[in-house]
Amino acid sequence: MPKPVSRPSSRAKPQRRQQAVSRLNFAMPCDTAFRIVARRHLAELAAHQEATGKADPDGLHQMRIALTHLRATVLFFSPMVDDAVGAQLRNELKWLNSLLGSLRDLDVAIDRVRATNPEQPDTIPHFQAWRDKRVEGQRELTQALQSARYRRLIERLSRWIESGPWSTKAGRQAAQQRGTPIGPYSAEKLGQWEQKLLEKSRKLRRMSPRKRHRVRLLNKKLNYSIESVARLLRDKRLSKQRRAIKHLRKAQKSLGQLNDDVRARALLRELRQEGFKTPMQLLGPKGERRLLRATTEAYRKLAKLKPWT
Repeated sequence: MPKPVSRPSSRAKPQRRQQAVSRLNFAMPCDTAFRIVARRHLAELAAHQEATGKADPDGLHQMRIALTHLRATVLFFSPMVDDAVGAQLRNELKWLNSLLGSLRDLDVAIDRVRATNPEQPDTIPHFQAWRDKRVEGQRELTQALQSARYRRLIERLSRWIESGPWSTKAGRQAAQQRGTPIGPYSAEKLGQWEQKLLEKSRKLRRMSPRKRHRVRLLNKKLNYSIESVARLLRDKRLSKQRRAIKHLRKAQKSLGQLNDDVRARALLRELRQEGFKTPMQLLGPKGERRLLRATTEAYRKLAKLKPWT
């Protein structure tokens, strides 16, 4: 078992994380690969905690990205790391994701409101109500990031990554899962996820916003997993990586804009129920069709790429 590293801190240095990542190779066993990838994303999560707590929008964005990468990594290696402790930690990561996501949704909505009069946003009806809501959301998030619950989450994650029950599980299957080379495992896993995404997206234009959101989550899961593998495995056997990432990013951008519009409308309704009538730039039918066409085209090109294995 690799020597445990020190607990991630908010001052983790990017160059040290990059050195750790460069140690991976196509034949490395999955348990070692999981630790290296998960350590990196956990360190990135902790590195942006302070800025996020101080209401830095970029810190919030980067912390959400790190968290999404970490959750995708756990899911990517789920057959191997599935244990009782991991299940508890996944629920805690959902809690953190909900906090970060709620504040980000507010930022997107405020930007849409501001866009109706960018030169004089203070003249927008009830614009201050949106600002007050943002301040309240930031206060809740900052308190959460300073809480014992958050500290325990980071500490337990660090211990679980290094030496959780999954790492000592007895039995031939568990040992085989830990010892499987990361290269072949990645190719098979990415192929399965890609096929699932393409199947789910076939009726995209007729989907409800809720089902479309599920496709977006599948897209993000696959995209982030490929990105992690692409950084770690510079091997011709996975030459499909860059082309797949290009198409997935295009689809993710379009689906993200559609989801942002749905969330913005929900927040707008919420404030209007409180008596605040504020204008907001929203997607019309034409804009929605344009984004759906772009997503469908991206998946069409993804489907034409060669298989992973």
